[in-house]
Amino acid sequence: MTQKSTLFRMFSALTLAAAALAAPAMVLAQSYPTKPITLVVPNPPGGFVDASARILSDSLAKVAAQPVVVDNKGGGSGNVAYGFVARATPDGYTLLNSYSAYHVGNPNLSPKLPWAQKDFVPVALITVATNVITVHPSVPANNLGEFIAYLKKNPGKLSYASQGNGSLSHIGTEMFKLQTGTSMVHIPYRGSGPALQDVLSGQVQVFITTPPSVMGQVQVAKLKGLAVAGKARHPGMPSVPTTAEAGLKGFELEAWVGIFAPAGTPPDVVAKLSGLIKSALELPETKTRADAAGVELRYQAPTALEALVKKDTEFWAKTIKAAGIIAD
Repeated sequence: MTQKSTLFRMFSALTLAAAALAAPAMVLAQSYPTKPITLVVPNPPGGFVDASARILSDSLAKVAAQPVVVDNKGGGSGNVAYGFVARATPDGYTLLNSYSAYHVGNPNLSPKLPWAQKDFVPVALITVATNVITVHPSVPANNLGEFIAYLKKNPGKLSYASQGNGSLSHIGTEMFKLQTGTSMVHIPYRGSGPALQDVLSGQVQVFITTPPSVMGQVQVAKLKGLAVAGKARHPGMPSVPTTAEAGLKGFELEAWVGIFAPAGTPPDVVAKLSGLIKSALELPETKTRADAAGVELRYQAPTALEALVKKDTEFWAKTIKAAGIIAD
């Protein structure tokens, strides 16, 4: 046998081996999904992150022809859920409904997490929400200017709620304090639901968070909406001005939720899942539910979501350092 023939046979054998290895993944992607999909939520029920999962779940179940289960695993500033999904079988059936502040904030807060960003592969961005500055009716301020003036005259008198240490409501409120030169006491909670209860009772007076958590309370005047921290007013709270309109230019806060799969999930499965999510978000009933909840649908493919994670991780690293935020 000639050397050329030997090399040819070796090349053919390697090609066949590679094809054999790729075949199971291709078959898996073609048949996926064949059983229920679980969306793991890093927060208790209630609020923007949970609402995003539930808005997606019904529509995704429709286009995927399989049940989609929402599994709330709150606690540990999201780390319980993130660690769980990081250890899950990478087959596309256990997914992380990831909150931006946890995904990009937690790695900047602590080097000793039960997960790392590399433990996940991006699937799709699904929703975004601009934060709104709200206060209990007992706070003697009817607009943002009056609120800032009151804080300056009464440093440390008011307390603010967050969904947990390192959440966007925590980091965002610390940004607000830095920009306005004010002082408030931080009271962390395990999600929006528990935080909102104490804000409504007046035990805590301030909550900067996403519209799904507080929009209904602002609409019935159980909370005062002082400003929306974005470029445009929110359709569910049209009378609430933007921060720029209220005199605080440059203060904007936007949260996002994206779907991630455990690292090692076959690329073909990720691609198919991303396509199914895109189709689910395009259904008219999905937009109807999102509008009612105060959530903006915004699909992005895996590569775009990966770039967003990189950009936000760098931004929050600077913000966390400037605000002096540390892990619990």
